Amino acid sequence: MTEKDPVTDNIRTDPMANPSPAKSTGDPGITPLSPSHTQNEADQVDSTPSFVVVVAIDFGTTSSGYAYAFTKEPECIHTMRRWEGGDPGVSNQKTPTTILLTPDRKFHSFGYAARDFYHDLDPSESKHWLYLEKFKMKLHTTANLSIDTDLHAANGKRVKALDIFAYALAFFKEQALKELSDQTGGDFDNNDVRWVITVPAIWKMPAKQFMREAAYKSGLVCRENPEQLIIALEPEAASIYCRKLRLHQMVDLGTPTNQNGLSPTDNVGSGMNQAKEHVRRNRQSRTFLVENVVGELWSELEEGDRYVVVDCGGGTVDLTVHQIRLPEGHLKELYKASGGPYGSIGIDYEFEKLLCRIFGQDFIDQFKIKRPAAWVDLMIAFESRKRAAAPDRSNPLNINLPFSFIDYYKKFRGHSVEHALRKSNVDFVKWSSQGMLRMNPDAMNSLFKATIDHIIQHLNELFDKPEVNNIKFLFLVGGFAESPLLQHAVHNMLQGRSRIIIPHDVGLTILKGAVLFGLDPSVIKVRRSPLTYGVGVLNRFVEGKHPLEKLLVKDGTRWCTDVFDTFIAADQSVALGESVKRSYTPAKPSQQVIVIHVYCSEKEGVAFISEPGVRKCGTLRLDVSGTESAAPRREIQTLMQFGDTEIRAMAMDVSTGRTVKASIDFLSH
Repeated sequence: MTEKDPVTDNIRTDPMANPSPAKSTGDPGITPLSPSHTQNEADQVDSTPSFVVVVAIDFGTTSSGYAYAFTKEPECIHTMRRWEGGDPGVSNQKTPTTILLTPDRKFHSFGYAARDFYHDLDPSESKHWLYLEKFKMKLHTTANLSIDTDLHAANGKRVKALDIFAYALAFFKEQALKELSDQTGGDFDNNDVRWVITVPAIWKMPAKQFMREAAYKSGLVCRENPEQLIIALEPEAASIYCRKLRLHQMVDLGTPTNQNGLSPTDNVGSGMNQAKEHVRRNRQSRTFLVENVVGELWSELEEGDRYVVVDCGGGTVDLTVHQIRLPEGHLKELYKASGGPYGSIGIDYEFEKLLCRIFGQDFIDQFKIKRPAAWVDLMIAFESRKRAAAPDRSNPLNINLPFSFIDYYKKFRGHSVEHALRKSNVDFVKWSSQGMLRMNPDAMNSLFKATIDHIIQHLNELFDKPEVNNIKFLFLVGGFAESPLLQHAVHNMLQGRSRIIIPHDVGLTILKGAVLFGLDPSVIKVRRSPLTYGVGVLNRFVEGKHPLEKLLVKDGTRWCTDVFDTFIAADQSVALGESVKRSYTPAKPSQQVIVIHVYCSEKEGVAFISEPGVRKCGTLRLDVSGTESAAPRREIQTLMQFGDTEIRAMAMDVSTGRTVKASIDFLSH
């Protein structure tokens, strides 16, 4: 127990500071050994695992899929086989990220199968089933994400987010293992698989950890073997794949005239159409050959050259700045990932707002709950027209209104949909006699405006940063990168400052890059730390330097409590596998258990663990009872390893060799 401290009892504490964490826990704490020796040692990370195959899962906001490669044939990347259902003529696109649970909350189906089954249910039945789509965004938008965070199904019922993510990962596990078993002619063992799950780079640590927890719950990997799962950052995966691009595998919007003599702006649409045709021809083969060479584009890069990867997905847009390091062509993250929730679902929200203006918010809210399958139908109809939006389009776009929309509106309002359109002051959306909404192209393009403006503003801010000058290439990847409107806006904003490169199979770029990353995780050599990490310690109290309210007197010694001893600062460069080692000694020599709390903060400079925004994210508990140390002061070595997408911490009692490991926990509050 901590003795009551007469000195600090009558000190006026700063009302702005949080109460002292160290004093409230009552454990005596640790103090840095003088001198504190810091060692930075980049361990060689073993990148040649004993796995037979790497399977990457691209768990997207709007669509998901998997791809794999055998470690013996790393140049052959196989994409998943054709999904049941879906749109005809498409053989290996990803499947929608939609999940269906039975009325008693058991997993029923995923993807097209879930969408089609739900759609075919009778409305009286469908309201009892739990249908979820676009739920990945919840991990980005929830401020204090935890294991208990809920999601809402289409019928308004709540479900545990962790269960939904675990069901989805279990589905992918089953699909991939079945395909691998069919390929190899026997039961494929999950222990032979290295799994890779992709997440946005701008996700905070709790969201990344949440994906790992879901993987444990789904049985994808077990907690005892965490190395079997790698969390890959989406723009990094794209970056790795783009290194391999050959000239015939991409559209270059930055060349003054293309091979076909078109101007760059003509290129925006026509180049992508050629690319889509090329991908369509290759779709029948699900195996992509990734030549074990650096692509022609990459060979133009010299030591120190910079490029930006703009990953435009359904939910988020992620911007990452990388720098090339020769001779091996390793990648160094130059500026920490930025971006935001500016994915293509923003356009769906704008369409919903437009429907609310025409038909009334009260009706749309009711319709979504009472006819959830018809609402899904309407959004599918909108999705296909959304893809036809282009800067130079002149003819209107027709959107099918489901019969039950027209019918339900008449019951709800007592007049027709046509009447509502005439009465509304939205003059760019008309009613077509075939039962469709006719939108003029400007109206459709205006739905894109807010989302694209956000992306362009973000790019402008990024390009204004001093560390982001002389960008040679801008790689535009992710499903939303197919949009001619987005391509056009990026092209206009850059005005030739760097070349815009769009891979042909832009929607599968991240998936293929994630497979390559799983085969060799050491390709990314330097990352930026998103947070400041450190431990809470006691330091000798220095009059005039330390605040009085931090004074703690123990056995006649004056200590300053709650000192944040920084291991690494936010935005600091860290090499892959780099570990920072510190030595501490118990503040009280007779301690039986040594408790070391690990803290983190988004701020770069942190002096005390009680400062706002500092949170505890891990605890190391080392039992030192029953062992006498020969040294006059017991040395406890603490080691934190950085540079990976996740962080590890351990502590060792030097005299006995006893060690403990801590998994850093961002999900408990």
